[in-house]
Amino acid sequence: MIKLITGKKGTGKTKILIDKINETVKSTNGNIVCIEKGDNIRRSISYKVRWCDVEQFGIEGVDAFYGFVAGMLAGNYDIKDIFVDGIFKIAGRDYEAFGAMLEKLDKLTGDDSVVTFTVSADVEELSENVKQFIK
Repeated sequence: MIKLITGKKGTGKTKILIDKINETVKSTNGNIVCIEKGDNIRRSISYKVRWCDVEQFGIEGVDAFYGFVAGMLAGNYDIKDIFVDGIFKIAGRDYEAFGAMLEKLDKLTGDDSVVTFTVSADVEELSENVKQFIK
């Protein structure tokens, strides 16, 4: 399952994500992963969350990101939630490519895991294949 937190820069998306991460720590029976570029939110989330900086792994672009997440899920069936802050800093701003990656990731995760992204864009800017994941 895919969830998107959308809005322009400075609208509080990261704060919402941090709150969701820390709430999930209290209620999950599985593992939680947080992915970002840099370490902006590392100190704001619970130590129980597996934190990853994509720069350490050389992840750039939607294909590399998808492979990274698929590898994590293949290696750990107990991952229930993945939170991604600033996906366009990681994957670039190609909305069509991002939407195609979301569709693949949605099929991969099914009902077993939830992947939540912060997306720095107004809903109107996004392609239709991205908008379908806004709930």
